[in-house]
Amino acid sequence: MSDSITLAMTGASGAIYGVRLLEQLLLAGKTVHFLLSTPARLVIKMELSISLPSRASDLKKQLVEKYSAKAEQLYVYGLEQWTAPVASGSAISRAMVICPCTSGTMASIAHGMSRNLIERAADVSLKERKQLILVHRETPLSPIHMQNMLTLSQAGAIILPASPAFYNQPQTIQDVTDTVVARILDHLNIEHQLLPRWGENAQ
Repeated sequence: MSDSITLAMTGASGAIYGVRLLEQLLLAGKTVHFLLSTPARLVIKMELSISLPSRASDLKKQLVEKYSAKAEQLYVYGLEQWTAPVASGSAISRAMVICPCTSGTMASIAHGMSRNLIERAADVSLKERKQLILVHRETPLSPIHMQNMLTLSQAGAIILPASPAFYNQPQTIQDVTDTVVARILDHLNIEHQLLPRWGENAQ
C-alpha cells in the first residue's frame, strides 16, 4: 500500500498543529495530499501570521518552497475538486489526518454528509477501513460532540484531541505543539525525533 498521507486542516484554533505536522510529514519524505478549508486559511493567518493563497497551484508552490520539498511530494486540492484522487475509494493514501478538526467537520463526517472534499475523503477513509485520525480542538464538550466522537470511534476513526503533555517540561510553544504532533506521527507509524518517549530518560 502507498505510504502517502492525506492531511486536512479545518478552521478550529490550533493551526500550529497542522502546519507543524505538514512540515514533519514532508521532512520524513512522505507524499502528502493536502486539503485546506477557507476558515482554516483565516485561522492560520490570525494565529501564525502566515498568508496562504486560495488557488491550489499557488498554495502548492508556496509550501514546496517553504519546506524545501520535492514537487511530487505534495498535492493540493480545492474543496470542490471532486475529481481529486482522495474522493475515490481507490485512493492510494493509506491514512488521513484532520488537524485541527472542528466540531462541525466531525459532525458532518459522523453523519456521512460529504459536502466538500475534506468530508468526502474522510468518508472514503472510513468505508475503505483506512486510518482516519481526527485531532479535535474544542472545550468544553457537549453531549452532541461526545456522541459524534463515539459514532466515529465505533466506525473506526481515532479521536486524538489536541491535548499537550508536560512531563518533558516543554520550554517553548513549539515544544508544547510537538507533544501532540509526535502522538499523531506515532499513530501513523512514522519515525520522528520530536521528543523523548516516556521512560527514555529514566536513570
